[in-house]
Order: sequence, then structure tokens, then C-alpha cells
Amino acid sequence: MDNRNDIREFLISRRERLTPQDVGLPDFGGRRRVKGLRREEVALLAGVSTEYYVRLERGNGTGVSEAVLNGISRALRLDEAEHAHLHDLIRAANQGVEPARRRGPSRPQQVRPNVQQLIDTMRDVPVFVQNGRLDAVATNRLGAALFSEMFLMPQRPANAARFTFLDARAQTFYRDWAGNARQIVALLRAEAGRAPHDRILTDLVGELATRSDPFRTLWASHDVRLHRTGSKNVHHPVVGDLDLTFEAMDLTSEPGLQLLAFSAAPGSPSHDGLQLLAAWAATAQPDPTRTDVSATLDSADAADMP
Repeated sequence: MDNRNDIREFLISRRERLTPQDVGLPDFGGRRRVKGLRREEVALLAGVSTEYYVRLERGNGTGVSEAVLNGISRALRLDEAEHAHLHDLIRAANQGVEPARRRGPSRPQQVRPNVQQLIDTMRDVPVFVQNGRLDAVATNRLGAALFSEMFLMPQRPANAARFTFLDARAQTFYRDWAGNARQIVALLRAEAGRAPHDRILTDLVGELATRSDPFRTLWASHDVRLHRTGSKNVHHPVVGDLDLTFEAMDLTSEPGLQLLAFSAAPGSPSHDGLQLLAAWAATAQPDPTRTDVSATLDSADAADMP
């Protein structure tokens, strides 16, 4: 897959968001013919020739050195996620015109039994294990209960991006749907830079771009993000509003997988809500990563909750 267009559009999008004042360059007034910085201004700030930078912005990333990438990152004020994304794009360009294709797994991705056993012991904390495509690879019981709306979708594996953009329930479940949608797309865009030959990821992006106007608009922004910690504000159909924080940890024994653990401040209404959710999950909720929970959710009587 040729990623020249991704390199070009990413660099243009970062250049267009800056002004000369942002980077300490003089602005002599008059009407500027381009949005943001000019190419020659970026080249000046990066310490390379204008011709060299123009070649790179046209998508020719072959042979670009680490020093040049660092200079361009400084010139464009790239954050850590953007800097890593640029490196990923250039790395893919340097692999050659026809690198070995990365194919998706022929069987559903799973964690090792020891990892599943570990997260099952974390009974008071919702745990969600995902891959770079945001597939639900594993959960514990409380994690499955927290994201029960997602698992009502018929596709397997359940996917956070597909749920966010293609299931109407997501608009109610995520109280800040717009912010969550931006995060989802930024994570997928970063993964696309790391794994440009992942056919399953390409198919997912194509499906979402075809079926969702908001996804298509956000994808065109070329924003990327690291997934380490943050907040998740949801409206659960059983226990109501939950204000949660999460910590994301890479599973070193399971390359490409990330464990997300959610929590609420002790003594807060959300902490009480998680306890109610745990009680409901213990009696009414099987693990939806292994079973179809539609019938269970339909029959669960939330009115019995204290």
C-alpha cells in the first residue's frame, strides 16, 4: 500500500494550523496565499532546503533521516503522538514499494488463559482488553457489564469504533459523544500509521467512512493520539451516569494488546454506581465476549436494583 498520500496530507494538516506568530517568524502583513505556514517557512525552521521539504510533503519519504524528522517535528510543533505518527509513516515509506503484507489473524484474537485469569480476579475494576483496531479482545465480568451496550451489536469481535459511529445507542451511552468520537478516530489513525498493511483495519476504516459522515470528517483531520490515561463519562442503561477514569497499559506478553482499567473516586456516586453494576453483573450478566447477551439484557429487570 502506497502511503504517500498519508504523508502529504498529515504534513499539510499540521502546517496549516500554525501561523508565523506561533513559531516566532515575522509577518510582514499583506494577504497570505496559503493557510498557515508556507512550505519555505517550515523548511527554514527545520533546517532543510525548501526543495527537500517540498519533496517530503509530496509524499516521498524514502531515505529521510532521523535528524530531519526531528527538525520537522520541532518546526511543526508536533506533540509526542504526532511525532511518533510521522516516524511510522516514514518507516512504512522506507520499507519499499511492496513490503510483505500484514494480514489479520484468521481466527479471533484472544489473550492467553493466564491473562484472562488475571483480569477475572480484578472483580471490583472494569477491565477491557483491546487491540489497535479497538476490537474487544477480552474483558472481565464488570468490564463486560460496563460496555454491555457495545456487545449488543451482532458483529464479532465487538469494536469500539463500529459501536461509536454505527450504533444509535452510542449517542446516549457516551455523554460526550463528540469527544469520544474524536478520540476513537485519532487512535485508529495512529494505528493505521503503525500498521499500514493491516487488511482488517483498512476494511474497518473503509466501512466506517462509507457509512458515517462524522467519521469521514474526523478521519480527514489526520489527528492522532496516544492512549495512556483519561476519563470516560457514560450513561449506563442499568445504573445511570458514571464518571470514570482509566489507565491504559500495554501487555508486554501480548504484543499489540492494551489493557484498560476503569475506576471511580471512592465515595462518589460513580463509585456507588460501579458497585451496583457489579451486583447486577454477578446475577444477570454473562460474559458477552463469549456469549450472546441480547436475551440476558432484555430479561434483566433494572427495577430490582437497590
